[in-house]
Amino acid sequence: MELPMNPCHIPDIETARLRLRALRLEDFDAFAALWREPAVVRFVGGVPLTRADAWSRFLRQMGMWWYLGFGVLAVDEKESGALVGVAGFHDLHRNITPSIEGTMEAGWALSTAAQGKGMAEEAMRAALAWSDGCHAGKRVTCIIRPDHFASLHVASKLGFSEFARADYDGGPMVLLERAAKPRAC
Repeated sequence: MELPMNPCHIPDIETARLRLRALRLEDFDAFAALWREPAVVRFVGGVPLTRADAWSRFLRQMGMWWYLGFGVLAVDEKESGALVGVAGFHDLHRNITPSIEGTMEAGWALSTAAQGKGMAEEAMRAALAWSDGCHAGKRVTCIIRPDHFASLHVASKLGFSEFARADYDGGPMVLLERAAKPRAC
């Protein structure tokens, strides 16, 4: 049986303080711990994930790379080598109006210990630079709860602007998009 797409190259990206890379099986315990932190899930579903739900999310992240050519990357702090979060893109086929299906939906989540240090912006700036090169011209969106001021601030610094408001997952959401970068010739 032939799969619909060939596996793509998952980038390794380095910034001054961070390393963004493919998730590895040995990351799962740290990944599951991240999604159990109340400060991490407060604005993303609101409920800490069970180990089984974290496993499903972990596998989904890797599947995005295979089928879509983009996905979420592990975010390691260079100094400690610790996985401090995830950042990148997905397309979750959300039931939301207006639809953002088919876009590269940007997202980031950092451990409580890594929050408030500019790491989300640093990681996403690097991920967006990669997407500008590999997926130039593709629409990039994100959705953020209106009371998640820290993420709205990060999104604004990354060039996202609001284009709509919608109800999703039992609450209001701000839908944002980033101006498309022209395709390189």
